Amino acid sequence: MSKEPLQLAIIGCGGMAQGHLRGYQQVHEKEPDRFRLVAMCDPVRERAEEFAARTEVWQGTRPRVYTEVEALLQAEDLDGADIVTPHHLHHLVGVACLEAGVNVLIEKPIGVTVKATQAIIEAARRRGKIAATAENIRRGPCQRAAHWGLNTAQFIGEPRLFFAQHAGYHLPDPEHPWHWRVDKFFGGGGLVLDSGAHFCDTIRYLYGEVDTVYAQVTQWEEHPHLKEGRVVPDAREDTWVATLTFESGLVGVWSWTGVARAHSFTNLVTYGSKGALVDYGDVFHGPFGKAEWKLADGTVKPMREVIDEFLGSLSEEERQRLFPYGFTDGVVLEVYDFIDALATERPPEIDAEEGLKAKAIGEAIYESAYCGQAVKVADVISGQVEGYQREINERWGL
Repeated sequence: MSKEPLQLAIIGCGGMAQGHLRGYQQVHEKEPDRFRLVAMCDPVRERAEEFAARTEVWQGTRPRVYTEVEALLQAEDLDGADIVTPHHLHHLVGVACLEAGVNVLIEKPIGVTVKATQAIIEAARRRGKIAATAENIRRGPCQRAAHWGLNTAQFIGEPRLFFAQHAGYHLPDPEHPWHWRVDKFFGGGGLVLDSGAHFCDTIRYLYGEVDTVYAQVTQWEEHPHLKEGRVVPDAREDTWVATLTFESGLVGVWSWTGVARAHSFTNLVTYGSKGALVDYGDVFHGPFGKAEWKLADGTVKPMREVIDEFLGSLSEEERQRLFPYGFTDGVVLEVYDFIDALATERPPEIDAEEGLKAKAIGEAIYESAYCGQAVKVADVISGQVEGYQREINERWGL
């Protein structure tokens, strides 16, 4: 067993880190002696100071503040670091932490490219440390119940086909303030890899491994941004249509566009041999609580009912493992999983290799569009196919 309290740091104190900090607070309320946030690191000192001040309120001690990762690692004896930086820094900060003997939890997508992710995995193996992917969506009651309903209860029989489609016109801010996500070298891509990382992990969780991807990825309209008083282009896609063939034989169609004028629609449904799972949400984060299981005999089972059935099927040990202390928020659960993995020296549920398998689906979409043909996800993981990613890898010396 690792020493307690665990000594933890948050690296990156921006938007998503707010949710992580709230997660640590909720875990601390249940297990106040299990960990301490001893350091906050962000290149903008004011943000790290704000996080430290907020933590002191509920923890009773104030984390030390750093603006450079190197200084943090030299000064602190850390058990773990929660890395919530822009995507291009995930592997740079992650490898530095791992080489210093620090376990890491890294926000999705785990690396800016497949090679960046593999650098994290290799460092974790080399140092014998945990590298976990911060993926929150699959941990929710709806997703857990959907997995159970599809694979254990088999309400709709054998899954055969799914559609996750959205078309709409999403007017951006006319001023378009520049953000690092606009730059391919910083973000790795657009929504396919950003919110899409959740979807790619969820479909693996629900349906198994994706074998082949064929996709078209397009930018139909220009979306310029303002950076330091000048206009810069946004190279991210505003449209994609992808056909995914799974190892099981299931076929899925995943499409999204933000430039469809005059008529909007969202279609989210999985068809099986005995019925359908119909969702009423978005193409990134479901299934949602309003989803319905429509069976061939005319029966309709609301998702809320299936969640209750699923929870009733769990033993006390299983319930505590999936929803410790009754937590149902995915970010709280991913933070708890990381802390518990360090404390008990067990693997996390979603390690960096799991994160890589999900990420590779998104990269396969870009690679297919880049080369104009279907690609194997396994070939993307092996590096045999990396046309889209090549210049990003070159930019970061990978």
